Amino acid sequence: MGYRFNDLTAACQDDWRAYIEHDFVLQLGQGLLADDAFRHYLKQDYLFLIHFARAYALAAYKSPTLADLRQAHEGLKAILDVELELHVGYCREWGIAEEQLTDLPEARATLAYTRYVLDTGNRGDLLDLHVALAPCVVGYGEIADWLNAQPSTVRGEGNPYDAWIAMYESDDFQAAMRAELEWLDARLADVTPARFAELCTVFRDATRLEIDFWQMGLDRTD
Repeated sequence: MGYRFNDLTAACQDDWRAYIEHDFVLQLGQGLLADDAFRHYLKQDYLFLIHFARAYALAAYKSPTLADLRQAHEGLKAILDVELELHVGYCREWGIAEEQLTDLPEARATLAYTRYVLDTGNRGDLLDLHVALAPCVVGYGEIADWLNAQPSTVRGEGNPYDAWIAMYESDDFQAAMRAELEWLDARLADVTPARFAELCTVFRDATRLEIDFWQMGLDRTD
């Protein structure tokens, strides 16, 4: 029997739980996260989305099949044509003008994670790149599910961050997450134990860098 994505999270369980259940996430679910911490995160997440688009462009270059190439194209198109515009609109609701976003310096945590993803994709193959992106692509969906399972989570008008949770529990995002899991499971099923160990290292490093991204938002660090 081959490996699955759940084997990656099991191998990195402590880091994975620290990411999913981070204080930034918990406070966001409770509606207690400081406004300026959330705004700092939103600004840096805009920059991350741009690099995310670049990662999908790299995925297109790394694609060994036409199906993979089409998948990468759709991911790139979704970010450039839909997600960035939605993010800019959401930032505007939080008092962040688009002009502020375009002139932002990258925080160290943003630099670290995005460059790690791109460097991993450049050095490795398409599976390496997808595994490096998985904490974001899969993790945000799992975070929404985890928040909804917590009795301390506040939904609706009582939580200023309810729209953020709703975004990642949405049918569209959950469907994209399931599609990514299916892709990963199909590729992981064929890897050797040695190759799986390499991918565990990539996944663990990426997850730790995502933890740093939450902490960056919480601490408002540059």
